[in-house]
Amino acid sequence: MTRTEEFEELRPLLFSIAYRLLGSVSEAEDAVQETWLRYETSLTQPKSTKAFLSATITRISIDVLRSARFQREEYVGPWFPEPLLTDPAQDPARSAELADSVSTAALLLLERLSPLERAVFVLREVFGFGFPEVAATVGRSQAACRQLAVRARRHMDAGRPRFEADRRERERLAARFFDALREGDFEGLRELLAADVSLVGDGGGKAPQFARPVAGAENVTRLLASVFPMLAQVDVTMERREVNGQPGAIFRARHNKVLNTWTLDVLDGQIQTIRAVTNPDKLGHLGPVADAWAINRAVRQARRPGD
Repeated sequence: MTRTEEFEELRPLLFSIAYRLLGSVSEAEDAVQETWLRYETSLTQPKSTKAFLSATITRISIDVLRSARFQREEYVGPWFPEPLLTDPAQDPARSAELADSVSTAALLLLERLSPLERAVFVLREVFGFGFPEVAATVGRSQAACRQLAVRARRHMDAGRPRFEADRRERERLAARFFDALREGDFEGLRELLAADVSLVGDGGGKAPQFARPVAGAENVTRLLASVFPMLAQVDVTMERREVNGQPGAIFRARHNKVLNTWTLDVLDGQIQTIRAVTNPDKLGHLGPVADAWAINRAVRQARRPGD
């Protein structure tokens, strides 16, 4: 097998590691490319290609993560990871677990860990690497990595997002929600929302976003009832998709341009959280991006009496 073939076989794993560490599709793809360049120019053939490439992409991602920390502290409004439609990591026996580990809620928890804790947790808990491999990857002793893993696991367990255990039930409820939204059945939609549901948006200061999260079933229903019909009037359409392993949708403007994505957290037969990503910098990998400001102006115009 050639180096190119070996690399391509491991590319899905490498991307999946990098995305969980960075929360960014574009940064993860860049890290994969940098890993390939280092592998291609290496003068020796490693004993284990998987170990070498996994270690390389993890170290690259840690460096990127450290450099991005300051930028995220300066971020305008809530920060969400870039929407991921398809996670290339394949393991049928652990498909549900892998999907939950890439959820927006889980990635936000990972964001609170130190870069080393995050790397150890992802390699050990998500992808099942042994401690000798983890230690060699992050340049720490096995004992230190075990301590990092314990701290990371304790933090993740304390805030671990809970989702509807039955994924089919989760999908059925999401389908009812989006159908009610499309049909204007806001009373039916209201019944699907938890009493303390929240609607949160990430515009990054580069697209319209809520001044603060909208909380409570009545407030969320009222907002959707006032805004969604106006979006339909300006030709915004909704395409149901799985986003970050959870039920979601892509909203598109004219010419199929991406306006934003939504993800739903579902638990106990109700929707607990709705997260919208509108920041255009986070949507480009999904296709041409719509001008959210122009659409916002069109919606406001459509809402004026007499128009």
